[in-house]
Amino acid sequence: MRTLDDDWFLQARLKLRHFQLFLALDEQRNLHRAAAQLGISQPAASKLLGDIEAQLGVKLFDRHSRGLVPNWYGEVLVRHAQAMLSDLRNTGKELNALLEGNAGKVAIGTVMAPAVTLLASAIERVHRTHPRLKVSVEVDVSKRLVPRLLEGELDFAITRIPAGFPTDPFVFEEIGEEEICFVCREGHPLSGAEPLTLEAMAAYPWALQPQGALMRQRVDALFLYHAIAPPAQVVDTTDILVALALIDRSDTITATTRQVADLLCAPTRFRVLPFHQRLSVQPFGLVSLRRRRLSPGAATLTSMIRELVAHQRQQGLI
Repeated sequence: MRTLDDDWFLQARLKLRHFQLFLALDEQRNLHRAAAQLGISQPAASKLLGDIEAQLGVKLFDRHSRGLVPNWYGEVLVRHAQAMLSDLRNTGKELNALLEGNAGKVAIGTVMAPAVTLLASAIERVHRTHPRLKVSVEVDVSKRLVPRLLEGELDFAITRIPAGFPTDPFVFEEIGEEEICFVCREGHPLSGAEPLTLEAMAAYPWALQPQGALMRQRVDALFLYHAIAPPAQVVDTTDILVALALIDRSDTITATTRQVADLLCAPTRFRVLPFHQRLSVQPFGLVSLRRRRLSPGAATLTSMIRELVAHQRQQGLI
């Protein structure tokens, strides 16, 4: 098979309709239903697909008992079609915001710790000079944020690049680690324990992030390293408010970041357990896509984040 030139899409006369068809076929797995979704005839859809396959010299979708399924070539086009159409939708939203007199819109993804400290401070400062900038913030774990960044749903993220993701598409600017602490209710049987042991903590119920989440992996590794059986009763939740509600009403223990504990845990209601070993997870950073230019609003926010990070490093805070 011949390799493609840089302007292959011009030579192949690739149109927006092709991208819409790729996504419709990926969703419907049937040419007739995909054509109906686009409001065109089945022969017209078949011609669109056939023309681009002829130009590329490869089949994009294979016929199986479960319908038309994208092969490896098709998966590449479907993935980039999703990103391109998402970019076009976001372009319309940004233009509408400017037409309405706003300063644009920024969609940000972040892991928990920087959401309650760094990002909140950056947004507050940017809004002083750009009060009509619309900002949306999604707090989640890295393995769900990074795909959304790749698909164009987020402008940038403060996160990690999880194992298994290629690093080439990203620009990663390291910020710092998340320190882990253990939190219980005020009056918990272990709140005044000296010394506090991992064996004693394991005897109580826990609320933790689900299996596979980075913080959960670190906590599980702690028990494994010390050859101690992990807690028998664990509630899986990504929501810190659910975890706090559980520890407020029972002897449950949770693990969270020091920044979150400092912000959310009222000292008369919750207590950070005096665990002797310092725990942290791998550094998070400011993550953007190498080949996507940031909007003016997103560029302003990322500049403010860098400024705050530099200041915190000077102060020895990170």
